[in-house]
Amino acid sequence: MDLHFGDSKPSDEERAAVDALLGPPQSSWEGADRSDADLRWARGRRAARDRRDLLLPGLHAVNDRIGWISEGALDYLCRRLTVPPAEAYGVATFYSMFAVKPRPATVLHLCTDLACASAGAADLCAGVEARLGPGSGVGVERGPCLGLCERAPAALAVRAGDPVRTAVSAPATVEAAVLAASAPESAPEEPSAALAVPQAGQDGLVLLRRVGVVDPASLDDYRAHGGYAALRRAFELGPAGVIREVTDAGLVGRGGAAFPTGRKWQATASQPDHAHYVVCNADESEPGTFKDRVIMEGDPYALVESMTIAAYAVGAYQGYLYLRGEYPRALERMSHAIEQARARGLLGDDVLGQGYAFDIEIRRGAGAYICGEETALFNSIEGYRGEPRSKPPFPVEKGLFGRPTVENNVETLVNVLPILTTGAPAYAAIGTGKSTGPKLFCVSGSVDRPGVYELPFGATLGELLELAGVRTRLRAVLLGGAAGGFVRPDERDIPLTFEGTRQAGTTLGSGVVMAFDDTVPLPRLLLRIAEFFRDESCGQCVPCRVGTVRQEEALHRIVARTGAAAADDIALLREVGRAMRDASICGLGQSAWNAVESAVDRLGAYE
Repeated sequence: MDLHFGDSKPSDEERAAVDALLGPPQSSWEGADRSDADLRWARGRRAARDRRDLLLPGLHAVNDRIGWISEGALDYLCRRLTVPPAEAYGVATFYSMFAVKPRPATVLHLCTDLACASAGAADLCAGVEARLGPGSGVGVERGPCLGLCERAPAALAVRAGDPVRTAVSAPATVEAAVLAASAPESAPEEPSAALAVPQAGQDGLVLLRRVGVVDPASLDDYRAHGGYAALRRAFELGPAGVIREVTDAGLVGRGGAAFPTGRKWQATASQPDHAHYVVCNADESEPGTFKDRVIMEGDPYALVESMTIAAYAVGAYQGYLYLRGEYPRALERMSHAIEQARARGLLGDDVLGQGYAFDIEIRRGAGAYICGEETALFNSIEGYRGEPRSKPPFPVEKGLFGRPTVENNVETLVNVLPILTTGAPAYAAIGTGKSTGPKLFCVSGSVDRPGVYELPFGATLGELLELAGVRTRLRAVLLGGAAGGFVRPDERDIPLTFEGTRQAGTTLGSGVVMAFDDTVPLPRLLLRIAEFFRDESCGQCVPCRVGTVRQEEALHRIVARTGAAAADDIALLREVGRAMRDASICGLGQSAWNAVESAVDRLGAYE
C-alpha cells in the first residue's frame, strides 16, 4: 500500500461510512467534489488536526461497513483528518480486528486461547475450516481470547454492512458456529449475563447484586434497586469528601497493579492543569478475564454512575469508556445506558440539577492486548498506535491529550458505589486489613460451574474452587491469566489477597482462576501462552520484541527434545525471562515469562 496521498479513490460506500462519522467534507482538500469547492483552500487545518482522535472510530466505520480498509478509504479518511497516510497505515495494521487487504464481508473469529484450548478449540477450528472453505464467502480467523471463557469454546461472527451484524456462539459447536457465520441475524440470542454469575440472586452480594435481578435496559429498574443513591451522596460530600471516603475505604485498583484509588484521584484532582479526564479501561483482554463484560451486560448503569462520581471527584467534565472490540452486546448495553442517562439529566450539562456538567463517550478497541496498559490506551484514543509511553510523567500529570487523567477499570469503579452508600468503615470491614472490600474472580477451565464469583478478600483458593465445583485429577491452577503464575493443586490454602498471593510467590492479577485437569497437555498450554505474548507484543522495545520470540522458539525446541538439550533451553528461557522482566517498557514484557517460569519451577512441567 502506498504510504502517501495517492490516486486511489474511495468507493461510494467507503465515503458514506466516513462521512456518516465526520460529516460531509468542506473543501476539495478534504475530498469534496471539485465543482463544489476550491482545491486551493484547506479550511480548518488546525481543527482537522485536532480531530485526530477520530482516526480509530473512522477505521471502525470503514471496517464495519465494508469488512476491510482499502487504500482509497484510508486515503480519504486521512484527508478528512489531516493525518499522514503512513501514520494511519501504522495504526490500521496495529489492530487484529482490522484488515488492509481484501477479505470476505463475514469473518468468523475462533478463540484458541487457554480456556477454549482446554475445551476442544482445536477440533472446533478444524471442523469449521472444513465446512467454510474458500468458496463459502466467510473468512475464518483463529485468534486470542474473546472474553467468553465461562462458555468455552467460543466463536464470534461479524458481518460487515450498514448496520454491521454480529453473532456469538458459545459454547460453540461446528454447526452453531457455521450458522452464526452464515446468518448472524438468525443466530440464537446470546444467553443472559446472569448465566455467567452462578451466585446470581443470592443474598450478601455487593458488586453483583443487581446482575440477573434488574432489567439492564431499564433506568427506572436500576434506580428502584438503589441506583444513583451513591451519586446523590457524592454531591452531598463534595469532591474532597468523595476522595476521602474512597481513600479511607482502602480501595485499590482491581486490574492487577493494586494502586490505591484514592491517592490516584487526589493526585489528579490537585493538578492545576485543565482539562481533567476520566477514562474507564473496559478493554479486558487478559485470557481468562470476563468480569467487566458481565458487569457491563448485566448492570450497565452502575458503570455510568460510578464514572460520573469519579469525574466529579477529580474535576473532569469528559469521560471515555474504552470498550473491548470483541464485546458487541456490552457495546449495545453501554450505548443504550449512556443515551438514557443523558436523556434523563444524569449526564450532560446539568447532572441531577447540581450545575455539574459531565458526559461519556465510548471508544471501541480493535483487538490489541497491549491497550490494557493505561498509556497505550491513551495513545489508542488519541489516534496513534497503542504503544506504551515511558513514565514519568505519570497519567495523573500528563495522561490523555497531555492532561491530568484518572484511569480505572470497570471493577474498580463500580466498587465506589457501595463505598458511598454504606460508608468507608463498613466497606473496609469487608476483606482483610490490606485488601479491603469484595473481589470478583473469573473461574474457568476444568470446573463444573464456571463464571464470575464475588468473594471477600481473604477467602482461600480452595473455597473458591469448591464453589465452582473443581473436577478430580486437578493438574494445575493458573492465577492471574497469561501474565500470572501456576500453583499446584495442593496449594488451596493460598489466601486470595494481593499480599497473600505475593507471599505465596504468585499473583492475583485481575482475578483470573483457571483450573486444568490432567487431560490438558501442559507443554502445549505453555506454548500457547508464549505465542500469545509474541503476537501481542507491540514491538516498541527490544527486550519484549525479541524476547517473546526467543521464548516461543525455545519452548518449541523443548517439546521436541529431552535431557541436556532441554536443560540448555530452560537455562536460555531463564536468561531471556530476566532480561524481559528487567528491561521491558511495560507490564507485557515484564510478565511474559511469569507463567512459564512458575510451570517449570512449581509444576515440573518438563520433567
